Amino acid sequence: MERLDVLDEEGHVTGKVEDKDIIHEKGLWHKEVDAWIMNEKGEILIQKRAETKKQAPNKWVSTGGHVKSGEDTKEAIVREVKEEIGLDCEKENLHLILIAKHRSYRGDNNVFRYLYFYRTQKQLQDFILEKQEVSELKYITIQELEDVVEKEDENYLFWHEEYIQDVIHYLKKNI
Repeated sequence: MERLDVLDEEGHVTGKVEDKDIIHEKGLWHKEVDAWIMNEKGEILIQKRAETKKQAPNKWVSTGGHVKSGEDTKEAIVREVKEEIGLDCEKENLHLILIAKHRSYRGDNNVFRYLYFYRTQKQLQDFILEKQEVSELKYITIQELEDVVEKEDENYLFWHEEYIQDVIHYLKKNI
């Protein structure tokens, strides 16, 4: 059971802790983290969620997940990246892109999302996938990312996020 801190609408910890499923059922505010990982060619690593995932199975996403109760966001992204793709991220090499407040149109995922940037020299074959979470990895160019957003490609989860243009701008500056 994954326990998360409940936040208020300004992103402050309320002191309440709930199970992740309850947080989603009630639409309570909480924290999530995403890693936008770039290789030496300026390509972005994305992962396909396993078909058994409750939310967004078989969708392409950036690596990330929930921030556990009492955990800081850098600790959470280091943990999530290690668990899902076997990559050891050094905290000092993680750079915060932005914090996005997102109210779900379905009311089930009201979140403050902390988006981090990380560079790696790892090739696809160097990653170790957690098969219950991730079925596939690939690198895409920033142009391919822009195309996904422009076409509103339903195979990708991030195209509809209001912050994606800010992420693309940040990634372009860091090639």
